[in-house]
Amino acid sequence: MKALFKYLDEIPETVIFLISVTLVILLGIIDYLTGYEIAFSIFYLQPVSLVAWFGKKSYAVIICILSAITWLLADIYAGNTYSNSFIPVWNASIRLGFFLITAFSLTEIKRLLNTEQTFARIDFLTGVTNRRAFYELADIEIKRAARFNRPFTFAYIDIDNFKKVNDMCGHIQGDNLLQLVAKTIKDNTRSIDIISRIGGDEFAVLFPETNEANAKSVINKVQKSLLGVVQNNNWPVTFSIGAVTCYKPYDLDELMKEADDLMCAVKQSGKNRVEYKIHNTQ
Repeated sequence: MKALFKYLDEIPETVIFLISVTLVILLGIIDYLTGYEIAFSIFYLQPVSLVAWFGKKSYAVIICILSAITWLLADIYAGNTYSNSFIPVWNASIRLGFFLITAFSLTEIKRLLNTEQTFARIDFLTGVTNRRAFYELADIEIKRAARFNRPFTFAYIDIDNFKKVNDMCGHIQGDNLLQLVAKTIKDNTRSIDIISRIGGDEFAVLFPETNEANAKSVINKVQKSLLGVVQNNNWPVTFSIGAVTCYKPYDLDELMKEADDLMCAVKQSGKNRVEYKIHNTQ
């Protein structure tokens, strides 16, 4: 079922709409052929639910109207008679209302579910991915790099003396610093680079398709930009960074530990520096 939902999510909304229209027409034909005495109403919920979950809200409204009309026509042409000509119109209106309630409810449920899934993967303060999402995305990228024999670089960034900002300037300024650090890293990296806040004042970046020369260039650029930002805001912090470039498959936990060790070595030797390591060189 999960695989089916994933497959349907990848289908264009217009195609979902056309599939739903086709289903409504087929249901109407079957409804007509089986006669008005056999209940067929629940099956009209299938195309309504399909387009409400996987398509546009406007498409869902159209399918709701089409389903109500098709149901009414199938009922009438199947030979059903009413004591008052207003009754079929009333029934169609009630059915339409039921379809619309179902469609709008499903649309809202999916919106809330998507929002929850997004927040579950995003660090609420900085807007970059959280540790959990980073592990998922980085694992995928490392496996891809191994499959195509491509290099990648992992960088571990720590804010030196971050506690001083909280103690001297307050936690609001500390939050502002974290937000600005995340923004600066994003502004100086590519869209394919995976950025994460993995701890209180620690950030990680995975650079796909990046060898050691390119890694040094971009990481030095990031550090220089970060230093410029904090100096402009008079924040008494610097940045210690450990970076590991890999040319062959490597365990993510081990990779993070190596980069963390490099970063810790920088902090112990005076801070505000970048330490590089090449792993599994070709």
